Amino acid sequence: MEPLTIGYLGAGLLFVFLAAGIPVAVAMGTIGIGGMLLGAGPLLTMGQLRVLPFWVVNNYAFAVLPMFVLMGVLAETSGITAQVFRAADLWLRRFRGGLSQAVIVGSAVFAAISGSTIVNAVVFTRIAFPQMIKYGYNKSLSIGAIAGAGSFAAMIPPSITMVIYAIMTEQSVGQLLVAGVIPGVITAVVYLAGVAVIVRFKPSLAPPIDDRVTWSERWQAAGQVWPILILMVLVLGGIYSGLFPPSAAGAAGAFGAFCLAIVKKRGIRGGWLVPALQDAASISCIIFVILIGGLLLSRMLAVVGVIDDMVLQITAVASTPVKFMIMASILYIVLGCFLDTTSMMVVTLPFLYPVVVALQIDPIWFGIVLVKLIEISVVTPPVGINLFAVLGAVGKQATFKDVSLGVIPFIILDLIVLALLIIFPELATWLPKQMIAG
Repeated sequence: MEPLTIGYLGAGLLFVFLAAGIPVAVAMGTIGIGGMLLGAGPLLTMGQLRVLPFWVVNNYAFAVLPMFVLMGVLAETSGITAQVFRAADLWLRRFRGGLSQAVIVGSAVFAAISGSTIVNAVVFTRIAFPQMIKYGYNKSLSIGAIAGAGSFAAMIPPSITMVIYAIMTEQSVGQLLVAGVIPGVITAVVYLAGVAVIVRFKPSLAPPIDDRVTWSERWQAAGQVWPILILMVLVLGGIYSGLFPPSAAGAAGAFGAFCLAIVKKRGIRGGWLVPALQDAASISCIIFVILIGGLLLSRMLAVVGVIDDMVLQITAVASTPVKFMIMASILYIVLGCFLDTTSMMVVTLPFLYPVVVALQIDPIWFGIVLVKLIEISVVTPPVGINLFAVLGAVGKQATFKDVSLGVIPFIILDLIVLALLIIFPELATWLPKQMIAG
């Protein structure tokens, strides 16, 4: 069987399996094993099955994944998220649209210790949405801001999405995490400015809040979030300065979050530790199983010869980096309607990354653009995954129409940031270059 025939057959089967509800890891692994049996024989296939899964779970560099997951779970358990939102709320509520801006600031800060867009969106829906409705905020704008800001966790380090991209493409985890800092900050600033413009032209969306807040209350609330800033400096500062590698930075961050949780919970009594460890282990196992399935698919495409033929076909259509970026943008926004962020990358990178290499596109820049596309895709109606996460968290207080209408302005803001990243690649590559130079 011709390599391209195997490739097209595999891609078709993958979408059939996903449509049938088969878990993405099982679908990719099955196709990878079947393709290797057809194209390379049973001997090589059995060799890959013996070696590849063990290599994934035994690689020290990949220890950063469960460490970042554990850090996020422990930070959420400690209750620091509610304190971050309260501090942002007290400082910003005197501005029109301040609660929406508090969600944006709070999500950006929480994203620095949580790598999951879904967790970010759900947590702030539960914390902020009741407050926004209480003060008369428009339902659509409120829930749109929460869903949009929830996607920050994909870009702002420590990002699980970045780590998976680094593993799949064999890039530096540290450089990718650092590369997400400037685009993440820019996205948050653009969101803040966007909300300010929206409520200026339509004040009824966000009525002013008359509650008086003293400076003492503001400073007291701000003083309660300093531990999260220490975690951010510990993880990112350690990576950027070269003090320790990403895996050690993840361990340091997880230990810091553990200490924070102990202080907030006043010890380990109360039964909070075991459920947190179980959640972290469950999430980590799911990610690793998806990675193993994706790498089996990727290995099949390489050994059978599909990659070489596919690169020639794709580069014939998308012959320049700009054309390729446009094609990739359309692909990821569509896929975001059906897949979570991890599955999306693991499914597509085996096909697309060789084209990135062939077109001599900077892999760090492509990674950041890819993450921005993922941020957009998870909030794009009709079936962006973050929309359903938020809708599930609000229950009957909002409809899908409310979510879909509310998120549109934030998708437009994300597209503006995407255009900036494509036009000015230095926004993604400058900081990692300084890290190398240092």
